[in-house]
Amino acid sequence: MGSPMSRHLLEAGWAVVGHDPSPDAAARHRGHGGEVVDDVARLRGRVDVVVTSLPTASALFATLDRWVGADSDADLVVVEASTLTLAEKQAARELAEGAGLTLLDAPVSGTSAQAERGDLIIYLSGADAPALERVAPVLGDMTRQIHDLGEFGNGTRLKLVANLLVAVHNLSTAEALLLADRAGLDLEQALPALVDGAGSSRMLEVRGPLMLTGDYEPATARVEMFRKDLRAIRELADDLATPTPLLAVTSALYDAAAGQGRSDQDTAAIYATLRRLAGLD
Repeated sequence: MGSPMSRHLLEAGWAVVGHDPSPDAAARHRGHGGEVVDDVARLRGRVDVVVTSLPTASALFATLDRWVGADSDADLVVVEASTLTLAEKQAARELAEGAGLTLLDAPVSGTSAQAERGDLIIYLSGADAPALERVAPVLGDMTRQIHDLGEFGNGTRLKLVANLLVAVHNLSTAEALLLADRAGLDLEQALPALVDGAGSSRMLEVRGPLMLTGDYEPATARVEMFRKDLRAIRELADDLATPTPLLAVTSALYDAAAGQGRSDQDTAAIYATLRRLAGLD
């Protein structure tokens, strides 16, 4: 996510200083005209808005730790765009406050392919008027839409609800295409007809073609990352004693995909998982 988001900011005329432990990501950022620092601590005092997009809570906590005491008088707003549990986001906020930082909860909705097109939605929460005034122009140039959801944590709550829909819709797409295939329909004809009908969804439109071609690598959203998100959804649902029967079924199928060695494949590979369970592959 970080590479395309930073590229959109550079194209919009922002000066963007970045850090990434991946040499390839750092090289891409330089190639787009950005500056790279070798230590994330050096960002504090250089910029007044930082966007963090990280795979795990431990990576976020380690990043925040690097800013503790680093130019502590520098006023820095951190737009935290990762998908984590609500408890992890709240812990990050407390750690940030201890370091004199303002941390906003702002997960994004969309795949890396959508990020390349600037087609991301951001669920912003925890921003008071001064913070919103500072970050809104930045977020507006790297996403398609900003939804300001009020109190801190609402961004993550809505992102988890959205990911519940994505997970279920992705599985329902695979299930429907498998049934269509076994019913003897031409999937090249069936898919556009389904997309055009009342049962369509964004997952049918975006991941349906990948299921037909078996094009699961490189992944725009990995199975393993989605399993992490499903665990976060389960934690929220359990805390609220909310029944989520479709989440339970969906999680089992993503676990099966991982068990088949598909952890690093695109989540569209759930179609291949169902085909194997049906004895077809």
